[in-house]
Amino acid sequence: MTGPGNQSQSKLVRWIDHRLPIFTFMQHELHDYPTPRNLSYWWNFGSLAGIMLVIMIVTGIFLAMQYTPYSPLAFDSVERIMRDVNYGWLMRYIHMNGASFFFMVVYIHIFRGLYYGSYKEPRELLWMLGVVILLLMMATAFMGYVLPWGQMSFWGATVITNLFSAIPVVGHAIVAWLWGGFAVANPTLNRFYSLHYLLPFVIVGVVVLHLVALHQHGSNNPLGIDRKGPQDSIPFHPYYTIKDMFGLSVLLIVYALFVFYMPNALGDTQNYVQANPLQTPPEIVPEWYFLPFYAILRSVPDILFIPAKLAGVLCLFGAIGVLFVLPWLDTSRVRSARFRPVYKWVFWLLVADVVALGICGAHRPEGWYITTGRIATLYYFIHFIVLLPVIGWLERPLPLPTSISAAVTRKGGAALAGAAPSMEKH
Repeated sequence: MTGPGNQSQSKLVRWIDHRLPIFTFMQHELHDYPTPRNLSYWWNFGSLAGIMLVIMIVTGIFLAMQYTPYSPLAFDSVERIMRDVNYGWLMRYIHMNGASFFFMVVYIHIFRGLYYGSYKEPRELLWMLGVVILLLMMATAFMGYVLPWGQMSFWGATVITNLFSAIPVVGHAIVAWLWGGFAVANPTLNRFYSLHYLLPFVIVGVVVLHLVALHQHGSNNPLGIDRKGPQDSIPFHPYYTIKDMFGLSVLLIVYALFVFYMPNALGDTQNYVQANPLQTPPEIVPEWYFLPFYAILRSVPDILFIPAKLAGVLCLFGAIGVLFVLPWLDTSRVRSARFRPVYKWVFWLLVADVVALGICGAHRPEGWYITTGRIATLYYFIHFIVLLPVIGWLERPLPLPTSISAAVTRKGGAALAGAAPSMEKH
């Protein structure tokens, strides 16, 4: 349907696009962008992570309008948001549960990349930028958890920031700088509030770089092979926009169930008690998305002349640092675990190992939790530093299909019938 209004709009679009080609850019990146034709629903989680980031920023801005970053008033200001501000309870529950869903989506996105080899050449920088996003998310989430100024907020900040005191020579100076004094107090709260507001926008900048790197060489795919020609590609819109909308609908339904019916299921009741520097909670446990790293921190014993506290901190940062060099640790030339029968089982061992670390992190470091945590921590590093290089050298991969389009024909499907079960559903 055309008319004078549509024609004037078209002229306006052409006028703007001639001077600032934003519409041409959007047409190319969102509509014409060639995408592998065999992407499964596991590829939805990248876009879902971006949507969760937007939700967190928008709700965070509304909450910042009512929050008071002053230690005597912070807890009461949160209670006022919950009780007196119109729909303040909704904004807070969306934001509070959104952190858990954001990490859940990102963790699935990371494990999908591990399974399908999305970190391999030529996507090394794409992967490394993703790890930077994870680090920024962890810092943002930790600082945000301190802001309600409840018991778990206060003591969590005290315990975690004290970890830096294990660093020789400069450790105590770093802790004093983080605190803004000699204890967790109002200057600490102000610093964390400022950084919690700032870092999401830094994440947006890194996400833009992440997308630029993604579009440079295109998306990986379940087969882990490059596109050979137009027959292997389809436009991103409408095929994958529809698929993403379906995935978003499912996520939002589950998200809404938690927000409206189980808003505190993923939190800790101690954080509904105002911070008291003179009373330590019976258990100091971080949010669930930090539990595997918390278990690593607590599980490491004294190593030679390195005390347990410093060794735990080094292993904690090493658990993230090893992801940065992952593209060079994996020596196999085959990307997808569908064609790597040994690596596929080792991958699921890693998933089980991370779950075991999470369980150990949620319990006191005593009894079999200590032993399990130490074994799981040891395996985590063995997986990346030892098993990945060795398996890459010794493993005999299954034959790869000639192209993406060939794999979906009857002949290609028959060739893949004997392959090991995959994560995706076509």
